[in-house]
Amino acid sequence: MNKKLINWLGLTGIIALISYTVAVIFSPLAYPGYNWLSQAVSDLSAKNAPSRMLWDQLSALYGICSVVCVTCVSIYVSESKTNTKLFRIGIYLFTAMNWLSKVGYDMFPLSDSGKEISTFQETMHIAVTAAVVLLSIISLVILIIAGFKKTGINSIAIWSCIALVMMFIGAIGQGVVSKNYFGVVERFSVFAAVGFNAVLGIYLLLGFQKNN
Repeated sequence: MNKKLINWLGLTGIIALISYTVAVIFSPLAYPGYNWLSQAVSDLSAKNAPSRMLWDQLSALYGICSVVCVTCVSIYVSESKTNTKLFRIGIYLFTAMNWLSKVGYDMFPLSDSGKEISTFQETMHIAVTAAVVLLSIISLVILIIAGFKKTGINSIAIWSCIALVMMFIGAIGQGVVSKNYFGVVERFSVFAAVGFNAVLGIYLLLGFQKNN
């Protein structure tokens, strides 16, 4: 099929995943003593973190590409009336989550890494995180229901299930595992959304297979 510009913009989802992954892997090099097993990813981008500059450089494409990707996905499924109305609502909510994540974390970054939450700035950061997680779960559940209700979009439902399971592993695991392994389970949550964004980008690149 002939791809339009909006389809090619699906590649931004893959770029976002690559940028984020590179930042998560290499930013600790600029953070002496950082322990990825026990510390959250957000510690690397905290305002006073020694790795903040490297994080900003390596993740420069992550934030903007994530928003561009899901926004284009929303526009595409809206204009082409892709699949069902319930499916489109799930996509819109996932897009809203990405916008909230981008704007919210830019406005309220952690002011100090690896310490107790005490300031308004840090409290708002946690509030944004809670809203992001809630929107992520709701949107994925809707996509799962929509996907399994309509033949032809089952694959998106399966990807949504995988992302949702990863989020629950992260959320439940943080309250179950030892603090020494907090960073491990936390990464399941953060990569769930970024990875699913890339999946939607691939679907957009393929034009959601037009025949669904």
